[in-house]
Formats: sequence, C-alpha cells, structure tokens
Amino acid sequence: METRELQRRLDTVWRMESPRLIARLARMLGDLDSAEELAQDALVAALEHWPSHGVPDNPAAWLMTTAQRRAIDLLRQRRLHAGKHEAMAQEPDHRGSVVRDHEREVEDDIGDDLLRLLFVACHPALPADARVALTLRLLCGLSTAEIARAFLLPEPTIAQRIVRAKRTLAERGVAFEVPRRKALPQRLRSVLEVLYLVFNEGYAASHGDDWMRPALCGEALRLGRVLAGLMPASAPVLGLLALMELQASRMNARTGADGAAVLLMDQDRGRWDWLQIGRGQAALEKALALGGEDDAYVLQAAIAGCHARARRAAQTDWPRIAQLYAQLAAVMPSPVVELNRTVAVARAQGPQAAWPLLEALQEDGRLDDYAPLQAVRGDLLEQLGRRDEARGAFERAAGLSGNARERDALLARAANL
Repeated sequence: METRELQRRLDTVWRMESPRLIARLARMLGDLDSAEELAQDALVAALEHWPSHGVPDNPAAWLMTTAQRRAIDLLRQRRLHAGKHEAMAQEPDHRGSVVRDHEREVEDDIGDDLLRLLFVACHPALPADARVALTLRLLCGLSTAEIARAFLLPEPTIAQRIVRAKRTLAERGVAFEVPRRKALPQRLRSVLEVLYLVFNEGYAASHGDDWMRPALCGEALRLGRVLAGLMPASAPVLGLLALMELQASRMNARTGADGAAVLLMDQDRGRWDWLQIGRGQAALEKALALGGEDDAYVLQAAIAGCHARARRAAQTDWPRIAQLYAQLAAVMPSPVVELNRTVAVARAQGPQAAWPLLEALQEDGRLDDYAPLQAVRGDLLEQLGRRDEARGAFERAAGLSGNARERDALLARAANL
C-alpha cells in the first residue's frame, strides 16, 4: 500500500477511534495526559508496523490492544516504583483493579468508557469555554489547531484552556466514572450545554467569514447520537438530539451558491434532508413519550419540528410556534427566547401584536448590543411601513454582527429600503 493511502486510512481510523482509545486509557490510568500520550504511542506504532506488515483486518482493535498493553506496562511500572506490590494487589483502587481485569482479559463496554470521558470533559468545575475545548479535543478527536480555527482564536489560547482544564480535573481528583444518581442531573445538564454550544456555534457562527461551520455541527451530532444510545430513556438527551437533527436537516439550504446566507422563510425546502428530519421527529416523539413536554430541549425540538412539517413556508404553524415559545419562556426565562417569541407572534398575529413585546425587550436592556434584536426591530418596522427607521435598524444590526455573511445580509436588507 502506498504511503499516502496508508496515511489516509490511518487518519480516518484515528479520527474515529481516538476518543475510545483515550476513554479506555483514561479509565485505566486515571490520568488524561498519560492517556493521550499512550494513544499517540499506539498511533506511532501503527505507522511503524503497518507499512511492512499490512493494515490489520480490524485496525481499531489493533490500536486498542496496543494501547492497552502499554497502559498495563505503565501501571506495573508505577506499582514497582511505589514499592507497594502486595498493597496494590489488595487496594480497592479502580486503577489497580483495571490492571488485574485486563490481565484476566476482562473487558468493559467501550461505550461506557466514552460516557465516562464525556462527563469528565464537561465537569461543572470547568468554565464553559474549557469544557467545549476539552470535549472537542478528547471526544471529537480535533487537534488544538482545528479547534482554534473553528472558534477563530489563537492556537496558544486553546492550548492553555485544555492544559488548565486537565490540571483542574487532576487537582479536584475527578473520578473517571458516570456520576452517582444524586449528581447525575447537574452533570448531565453540563454535558448537554456543551453539545448545545458546540452545535450552535457550527449552525450560526458568531464570528468570521462563514455563515456556518458544518464540522462543529457534525461533531456535536455524533456525540449526541452516542449519548442517546447510552441513555435512551432520558428525555433531555433525546430532546437535544432531536433538535440538532432537525436543525441540521436544513443546512444544505441555508446558503446560496455564493455562500451567502439564505433565511428560513426563503429556503428551498426541497434541499432539506427529509431522512434526517424523520430521525429528528422520531427522537422528539420518544422524548415526549418519556414525559419531556416541559423540558427546554424538547420544547426547542418541537419548535424545529413545526418548521420541518411545513413543506412550504406558507404552511408554517406560527400560532403553535408562538405557543411553544411561551412555554419555553416559562421553563427557561431568557430575553433571547422572548425575542424569538416576538418573531413568532409577528408571523401569527401581525407586527402590531408583536411590537409591545419588542418594546419590553428594548426597555429591559440586556439585548442592547445583540444584532438579532435590531434585525427583528427592522423587520417589524418594515412591515409597519416605517421604512427609514427600518433601514437604520438593519444598519445598526449589521454594525453589531461579528459574522461577515450575516452582516452582508443585513446590509442588503438596509439597501433594499
């Protein structure tokens, strides 16, 4: 096999399997840095071994076996250096037990290891930006450079976040396990928040020249599917998965041939992924059957489901969407939710009905520097026939936007007035 083809296959296997490798090694060693180092050692071993011996029938299993053997050797060295052979044999510490288990060829389910690592990477002790960076690094297999490019940040900034996050986890002695029942709700909430943040940044990039970053959406979706497979009776998990599936189904229609943004009501719905919509609707139905009708993620998925059911923009059930946003505002109070409700009310009842809601948000002040508020204001003013004021609102929205594609779309609307 040519070197280039071998490298391509190895890169693919690594991107798919490195999270499982690191998850298994982290549980064995209780140490993220050592886990990443040994996973990289297994990759180097493959680069040395496969050109002369050929790619194994099961490359993932080869990498896992190689990495585990090295982890067992490292744990034996640790025991020897500590001079506690007999004590470690009796010690109920999870790392020692893992060595003995592997020496007896006892394997745990790989999926459980991924779930453990997901909960560790999204630990509430870490700031949100560190959780996102660590999740993308460990569970999505993205390099530090790739994460930095995705968020338009300097590579050293991302590297420092990851290093600090690992140090915090080590200092706190965070266990590599799924939280106990009492702590599960809070920890699961943190995991879902991270997936939500990653997906949203991919779906509507906050900064840069691109309207979307599909790779981030794809990674969040992949983790959401893994989590739903491991926690199939969790309404919030299924709700978030449904939301991501339904939103992602529209991605092909969200940009034109020139990369310009295409807003929801102007999209060619024939370009939506109707198979993905079916998956999202199925996840939503399961979440509702589990009693998740008041969960924030389930409600957002229900709103996305209303859009997905409309084969034409004119068929959109805006009264139902406005009702769902009112429910969402009750369980997740937020000025952004209220702004979205304002849009739905305007569509369902007209701009006059929505204007008092917008005025309340302006008086609130928390969205003063939020571009979408000014964009909605411009839209309502245009519908009310106040074109000069509408043009000013769109221009102000463009000035507040950090995304080049969004800015261009807003300036185009201003120019049309």
